[in-house]
Amino acid sequence: DVQLQACGGGLVQAGGSLRLSCAASGFTFDDYAIGWFRQAPGKEREAVSCIINSDRSTYYQDSVKGRFTISSDNAKNTVYLQMNSLKPEDTAVYYCAAAAGSDYVSEKGYDYWGQGTLVTVSS
Repeated sequence: DVQLQACGGGLVQAGGSLRLSCAASGFTFDDYAIGWFRQAPGKEREAVSCIINSDRSTYYQDSVKGRFTISSDNAKNTVYLQMNSLKPEDTAVYYCAAAAGSDYVSEKGYDYWGQGTLVTVSS
């Protein structure tokens, strides 16, 4: 079975850092893109970042550029999201998801989703 497990969330003060992990199994990791999404209370889910595992190409939402870094370890089938200079606005449940081929360009292209991990940033 395809499984995506997100972990690493927690409570951190504004300006602090946190690293999220997404462990994947059940599919050919190198053939997929892995994206991070988040959903804050009262808001729609939004894309944060994604990485194309085959060539390590990365993409970021404007609001996190310069603060967040996505990376992958193909040997471990794991994707990371390093979050620095965290803001209260970053508070959300963070999800990782997998998309095949070129389907990473849209949220609709992500076929597999993890359970999410909660990040809370205090002011």
